[in-house]
Amino acid sequence: MNSLKTIQNYYEYFNQKNWQGMLSLLHPEIRHESNQGDVRIGIEKFTDFLKKMDECYDEKLTNMVFFTEPSNQKIAVEFTVNGIYKKADDDLPPAHNQNYVLPAAAFLELKDGKISRVTTYYNLTLWLELVSK
Repeated sequence: MNSLKTIQNYYEYFNQKNWQGMLSLLHPEIRHESNQGDVRIGIEKFTDFLKKMDECYDEKLTNMVFFTEPSNQKIAVEFTVNGIYKKADDDLPPAHNQNYVLPAAAFLELKDGKISRVTTYYNLTLWLELVSK
C-alpha cells in the first residue's frame, strides 16, 4: 500500500469508527502529538486516547485535502471536524451534546509502511466558544 493510501485509509477508518482498523496502520512506537496535552508514544497510549475520544466526542471529518512531499513519507491533511460533544472531557466545559464545526489539520509521518507520527492542530479557543454557546 502506498503512503498516501495508508493515510487516506486511516481517516476512512476514523470516520467509520473502526478503531482496530486505525490501530492496524500504526507503527508500534507511534508518536501522537495532540493539539493540547502531553505527547503519547506507543500503541497502548494511542488506544487509551481513542477510547477517551470515543467516550466524549462523536466526530466525522469532511472536506479532507491531502498534501504530500516528494518522498511520500510525510503527509499533511486539512479537514473540517463535524462533532458532537457527548461527555465532559477532564477540565473542559460541561457536555450536553453540543454540535461543533471546526477547521483542523494534521501532519503524519510513515516509517516501515506504518504511521509513526500524528500531529493534530485546531483552534482550541474557537472550539471552547462553539461548545459554550
